[in-house]
Amino acid sequence: MRITPLALLLFVSLAVTPARASLHITNDHGGYVEEYKARYKRIRDSRERVIIDGVCNSACTLVFGIVPLNKICVTPRASVGFHQAYYDKAFTFGIKVTSAEGTADLMSYYPDTVKDWIRRNGGLTTEMKKIRNGVDLWKIVDPCPEEF
Repeated sequence: MRITPLALLLFVSLAVTPARASLHITNDHGGYVEEYKARYKRIRDSRERVIIDGVCNSACTLVFGIVPLNKICVTPRASVGFHQAYYDKAFTFGIKVTSAEGTADLMSYYPDTVKDWIRRNGGLTTEMKKIRNGVDLWKIVDPCPEEF
């Protein structure tokens, strides 16, 4: 079998091209916890990377407990927000009602670094508690390489 210069060039370019993230989070304000669990388990199982490049609030933060932290990175635009879990408003007549069970479930997924930050900042409450990029966020997950 003969390798042509074009085939060699194609092979080399594929070998040195950085892997693409399967999930690029830029403006995610959360949603149904079970949907996020399923999504992140698929990402984890496929061994793809996650780039947080903007807002990742509420159920979005489950990424830290399901996807291995070495497969996640944050850009300078990253911001993550945590709060207590709520029951679906469809079952509470449109009123926000916190769920102790749901909040405990969320906490059970988070790694110790996230739990420690939450504890140091007064625990989960109805108010959104945010970590904007910087040292606190880098204690949880690494910054993305410059190519992102």
